[in-house]
Amino acid sequence: QVQVVESGGGSVQAGGSLRLSCTASGHTYSTFCMGWFRQIPGKEREWIAIMDSYGKTKYADSMKGRFTISRDDAQKTLYLQMNNLKPEDTAKYYCGAEVSWPTDCFSGSLNYWGQGTQVAVSS
Repeated sequence: QVQVVESGGGSVQAGGSLRLSCTASGHTYSTFCMGWFRQIPGKEREWIAIMDSYGKTKYADSMKGRFTISRDDAQKTLYLQMNNLKPEDTAKYYCGAEVSWPTDCFSGSLNYWGQGTQVAVSS
């Protein structure tokens, strides 16, 4: 059973930075396709970025520039570095994972999810 756990959320002022972390267990970590989404209450979940098991990344066009996804296979952790945060970035951030070949790794392929971590950006 794959388990996903996010951490690193919190409150920050506009212009600040946060780094979110995500660990996935229950399968060989290096085979995971993993990604980040966020959700504002009352809105649909929004895709941010995804990384396949080879380390190749894809970003939603609206997320390019301020958000960076990375992974540390030794630590079995996926990260989301968020810089120059804005109040509109306030949301619950979710990490998703799936065991897949890189060719099958895309934003709609994730089936295992964490509980999310809240990010609040004040102006």
